[in-house]
Amino acid sequence: MSRFAQPLTRLIDELSKLPGIGRKSAQRLSFHILRASEEDALALSEAIRDLKAQLHLCSICHNITDVDPCQFCANPARNQALVCVIEEPSNIASIEKTKHYNGVYHVLHGTLSPLNGIGPEHLRIESLLARVRSGALQEIILATNPTTEGEATANYLAQQLQGVSARITRIATGIPAGADIEYADEVTMARAMDGRREM
Repeated sequence: MSRFAQPLTRLIDELSKLPGIGRKSAQRLSFHILRASEEDALALSEAIRDLKAQLHLCSICHNITDVDPCQFCANPARNQALVCVIEEPSNIASIEKTKHYNGVYHVLHGTLSPLNGIGPEHLRIESLLARVRSGALQEIILATNPTTEGEATANYLAQQLQGVSARITRIATGIPAGADIEYADEVTMARAMDGRREM
């Protein structure tokens, strides 16, 4: 039997399903919402409802958007011949904040993971290959994470893209700025050495 009224218990149950939110955090958030003004609570519920009702995937790059095509695909100032392939829509923010990339994106919505039953058919790979076959691309940057799954996905894509006229590149990985070489693991150090450039 729950210690709280049913609506409060239901909210705690729903919030605890969110990543990084345990039962105690969900309880704390639920009581915060309960104490909030009715306007604030309704604004939160409307924001969640609108999120689900108004957002969808871009028909070109599969980014999450409320307009189609998305702001990147529709922007004539961006280099439409340069495509950065990423795992998730959230990766775009990391690339955009560098202010060094002016191309467009292609979101896979995951990585290959045979152990979890995720194969090429579960990702947005076919639409990437269709974009490449159109002949309008000059470079495809494989920017998946440097994890086992991310590397496997990048290698798979590189194999699938062999023979295309576009240049296929992989993001460099290595020692992050401000880090001490002494604490770098051997894989990170090896990638830093492989990715060295002229000064």
